[in-house]
Amino acid sequence: MINTSPLDLLPRKKGFVGPTFSLSNRLKRVAWKLTWLLAARWTPPPFRRWRIFILRLFGAQVSWQAFVYSNVEVWAPWNLTIEDHGSLGRGVNCYNIAPVCIGKRAVVSQGVYLCTGSHDYRDPEFPLVARPITVGRRAWVCADAFVGPGVAVGDGAILAARGVAFDNLAPWTISKGNPAIVLRSRPVLAD
Repeated sequence: MINTSPLDLLPRKKGFVGPTFSLSNRLKRVAWKLTWLLAARWTPPPFRRWRIFILRLFGAQVSWQAFVYSNVEVWAPWNLTIEDHGSLGRGVNCYNIAPVCIGKRAVVSQGVYLCTGSHDYRDPEFPLVARPITVGRRAWVCADAFVGPGVAVGDGAILAARGVAFDNLAPWTISKGNPAIVLRSRPVLAD
């Protein structure tokens, strides 16, 4: 599992004005976006291993048994881990300036937004900060849900469609709403 403590992206000097990310980081992301667009974005669903290969070329730790749709948006594949049979559904936006880990048999459904970044509104310079996201084994983040920075979706937890999680979701619970509240528990499933 990923440590959920805050991560400062770059130390910034007072009064600093300029890009948050280094030139090498920005060039790497341009190469990634072009590669995904030209080599993977157009591929049909059965080409999943090809898409995994492309993700791995850019540093993702993705199981060959995982599933990633072609129209998924991944900001930084080098910050992505997907375990066996984990999946990112159609139209998922993975804004992973910090690590995102998708556990074994976890499902991130269509249209979900995984957002690891925010800004420190208490600082007058409004710096970008990032915290990792973990989606535990057998968890399910349902369609069009939002998972915010630093959230751990516990093993077997379900975030219902269009739910918004800014706090950790306890294992084997079902949550819904904005902000997400726990409705009930669910049966524990074996791997």
